[in-house]
Amino acid sequence: MIWLIGCKGMLGSEVGRQLDEIKAHWIGTDKEVDITDPQALMAFEKSVETSSYLDASNTDKHIKWIINCSAYTNVDKAEEDVELANKLNNEGALNIARTARSIGAKLIHISTDYVFNGQGKSPYTEDMEKEPLGVYGKTKALGEDAIQKEMTQYYILRTAWLYGYDGKNFVYTMTKLMNSHDQIRVVNDQRGTPTCAIDLASIILKIIEKSDNATEAFGRHSAPTPGIYHFTNGGETTWFDFAKEIYKLGQKYERITHNCTVNPCTTEEYGANVQRPAYSVLSKDKICKELKIKLPDWKVSLEKFIKGDRFKSE
Repeated sequence: MIWLIGCKGMLGSEVGRQLDEIKAHWIGTDKEVDITDPQALMAFEKSVETSSYLDASNTDKHIKWIINCSAYTNVDKAEEDVELANKLNNEGALNIARTARSIGAKLIHISTDYVFNGQGKSPYTEDMEKEPLGVYGKTKALGEDAIQKEMTQYYILRTAWLYGYDGKNFVYTMTKLMNSHDQIRVVNDQRGTPTCAIDLASIILKIIEKSDNATEAFGRHSAPTPGIYHFTNGGETTWFDFAKEIYKLGQKYERITHNCTVNPCTTEEYGANVQRPAYSVLSKDKICKELKIKLPDWKVSLEKFIKGDRFKSE
């Protein structure tokens, strides 16, 4: 049995869809189970084993995996909403880790490139020192620390520039702006790698698939080593070049029907309220080697996303 926390968010929705595709045994929760309340988490776990959350044909009521896709992700608002950001990203992660350890479950937790200061010149590896710039990055870094202190059977997946079919994201925002404005400005001095939620969700499932304790729906393979991993799509770009590719593909697949000029600007010119990492490219060598995978290039995944049937044009 898999417990998916944050099942209604952008990534959680995609994970749930892919779990359904393979007919995995899973249960999802969102805001109705408060991750900042340890008793609420344990009460829900006990209810799964004793009540009718599952249909009668499902006898697998022991939670073997917890996937945590919940988080406070509003980078700007976090600077003012420090307490809530810390409760969700730090204390919530600790509570989930304690719950997982107490029931003997493995944990997959989603983290971020924002744990680094962005002053690097080459891709960040998993063992590099964390030095977050703002409240969002600091609370996510504390959440990582809490998990590592609390348990050993964890997989922390750091990702970056995430977009998906469900919820707000850069691709949808750009598409909307390009359909309604003659010109827009996009930052050209921040470098990273876009990540499609479809690809990240598939990696989450692959970790479970290859684990010794995988559910019957996945079969059994050699388990990847617990620890911290980085995953994004392949390649790197700037937000400006990302936006230009969105415009090109949006016009190709008729998601964008308005003529719009995309202009570059600096972070200072844009007037961002919170300092963001200037360079946040993550090294994926570890996860590629461990899972024996090849990364889809960010442009390839973006094209599949934009031409996909689930793309939400406004």
